[in-house]
Amino acid sequence: MTLTIERIAPRESTCQVPEPLPGEPGLVQVDATWGEIQPMQAAARVRTVGELDVMAHLEKDLPLVDGRTHDYHVVSTIPRAKNIPHTEAAARMDELNQDQPTIFFCNGPQCGQSPMAIRALLEAGYPTDKILYYRGGLHDWLTLGLPVMAGE
Repeated sequence: MTLTIERIAPRESTCQVPEPLPGEPGLVQVDATWGEIQPMQAAARVRTVGELDVMAHLEKDLPLVDGRTHDYHVVSTIPRAKNIPHTEAAARMDELNQDQPTIFFCNGPQCGQSPMAIRALLEAGYPTDKILYYRGGLHDWLTLGLPVMAGE
């Protein structure tokens, strides 16, 4: 028996970041039709982390990088995240402390922006053991009711 799994066709106008439903605290609207599903691992030897790992990382005051373009970051991001768009990651590598592990995230499991940033950094010689990938990104963070803020 052959099983074919197809995603819902993209809508004409998509929304990559879950949006709160007006008047419904804790409920968000999610558009499941955009992007391409990303692999669990962004690159060889780069560890994928979940929400509890991100929370522990932030409690230790370790760096978190929002790899999305600035127009997404200014609308909402995870608190204390620094915005280094995937298109600028290698060029801005000197802004990162290579002695500390850094978590990279983007819009979520169907967004390729942080995986692109991670690959660019690795190609530029950034140490693999200092990069962590939060695949769930803003999508999963929001749908779990975790806080977001407007970015700078």
